[in-house]
Amino acid sequence: MRLRACLPWIQAAPLALILGGFLLLPILVLIVVSFFDYDSVQILPGFVLTNYVDVLGSVTTWRIYGNTLRYTAIVWVLTTLLGFGVAYVLAFEIRDRAMQMVLFLVCTVPFLTSNIIRQISWIPFLGREGLLNQALLRLGVIDAPLEFLLFSDFAVILAYVHLYTLFMVTPVFNTMMRIDRRLIEAAVDNGANAWQVLTQVIIPLCKPGIAIGSIFVVTLTMGDFMTVRLMSGGQSASVGLMIANQISLLQYPAACAGAVVLLAAVLGMIAAILRIVDIRREL
Repeated sequence: MRLRACLPWIQAAPLALILGGFLLLPILVLIVVSFFDYDSVQILPGFVLTNYVDVLGSVTTWRIYGNTLRYTAIVWVLTTLLGFGVAYVLAFEIRDRAMQMVLFLVCTVPFLTSNIIRQISWIPFLGREGLLNQALLRLGVIDAPLEFLLFSDFAVILAYVHLYTLFMVTPVFNTMMRIDRRLIEAAVDNGANAWQVLTQVIIPLCKPGIAIGSIFVVTLTMGDFMTVRLMSGGQSASVGLMIANQISLLQYPAACAGAVVLLAAVLGMIAAILRIVDIRREL
């Protein structure tokens, strides 16, 4: 009886050890180091609030957080619209199951290359002498190359959408495939038009998938720094880039404090999403 009572704990122990050693312990170390002091050559163990005062009391830092939140909001809206549209076509417009899987795998092809390569690939396309500007000039659409296409907020958001749309497509597509088609037939039989079926049947039933995709997109966008560094040409900043710069300057306590604040902000956003959509209940 005792062994049977302890069996669930024994089964959960390996996963608990992995999460504790590789997730909880690093976060604990991060929090502890965020209260340390430092100078140009060393970290000084102690308990100071200087790092958090610098993070929360700086107007520049708040602007960087605001810029990061702006990127996140725009990317979330665009990836939600694109991801939902692609998932809808795959789930409802493509009837053949084999073709659905083939087209879904086609969507995953970009993931065969690294994020950095996919970002760099936009540079010869969007540059002043790039393929897009040259094509528009030859067609007579523009008289001079478009400057905003590269090393701008537009380029950053475009790269984010390119990188993270699939993280929205996958959970939404999975949710759509689980929708009972008889519900849609019943709605049509009761006089619902296509828009009503979409807004009153499909979208409500896809809320868990949208919530899961939103968590992926928000988390990845908030923590990313390489995209801003490459695609903005140093003209924009994000929280992740600020932390990366602090690490390169060996300002580890300040970077830890920024990471703790960023983690709290991301967890708050995830909690808000889960408050709106109870994923466990609706799945």
